[in-house]
Amino acid sequence: MAISFVLLLLFVLNADGTRIVGGRDAAPHSRPYMASLQVRGSLNCGGVLVRADFVLTAAHCEIPVPYTVVLGADSLSGNEPTKQELSAVRSIPHPGYDGHENDIMLLKLNSTAQLTETVQLIPLRRGRLRPASQCITAGWGDVGDNNTLPNRLQEVNVTILPQQTCLRRWGSVPITRSMVCGVGASVFQGFCSGDSGGPLVCDGTVAGVVSFSGRRCGDPRTPDVYTRISSFTEWITSVLDNN
Repeated sequence: MAISFVLLLLFVLNADGTRIVGGRDAAPHSRPYMASLQVRGSLNCGGVLVRADFVLTAAHCEIPVPYTVVLGADSLSGNEPTKQELSAVRSIPHPGYDGHENDIMLLKLNSTAQLTETVQLIPLRRGRLRPASQCITAGWGDVGDNNTLPNRLQEVNVTILPQQTCLRRWGSVPITRSMVCGVGASVFQGFCSGDSGGPLVCDGTVAGVVSFSGRRCGDPRTPDVYTRISSFTEWITSVLDNN
C-alpha cells in the first residue's frame, strides 16, 4: 500500500482531479448525465448520475465536507435555467480503495434529481470493453495543463489500449485488471485536473471512471487510467439496492 501512495504522489494529479486537454466543446446538454462536484462554488471533481439520487465518481475525490452537486449544466459559470443543485449527504467509497486500486465511489444525494431533457441517468457497462474501442471522456477541468478552465463542458475521443500495452508503458506502476487505459488521437489529448471521477463513455454506457494519469495530461507515454466499471457492477448494484 505504501508503494501505491508514493506512486500517486509521483504520477497522479491529486484529489483536485484531472482535466480535459486537447478536446472540444461538447454540444450543449448532449451529456445530460454529467455532474459537477463543487466546494464553495469551485469545481473539484466530475461524476455521472446513475440513479436519480446517486452520483458515481472516484474514491480519491472523497473530501471531509459535503459536495454541492450540479446537474444539467453546460457552462458552470452561466446562469442556466436547466441547472439543478443538490447536496451529497453521504459518500460511499469502495471498501477496497487503497489509494491506487478500486478508485470508485458513490455519492448519495439529499433529494431526488428531477429527470428532464438535460438531466438524465447513464447505464452501467457490464460487457467486455475491447482494445481499440472508441469512447469519449468529458469534464470541466483544465484545458491546457496550466490551470486554464473552460467556459463549457469539454469532451475528447479516447481509444482503448490493450492491457499489456498499458502495463508496458507505465512500467513499475501497477495496472490491474480492474483498470482500463486509453489515449487520445494525438499527443496531449485526454483528461486533466478537475476531470477526476468523470466518465469514460462507450456506446452510451459508463465504462470507466477517471482515476489517474502521468505528470503531463494526455501524455501517451503514461496512458490515462480509468477504473473499469464492469469490475464493480455487483458492488454498485449492492450499494444502490441497500440505499
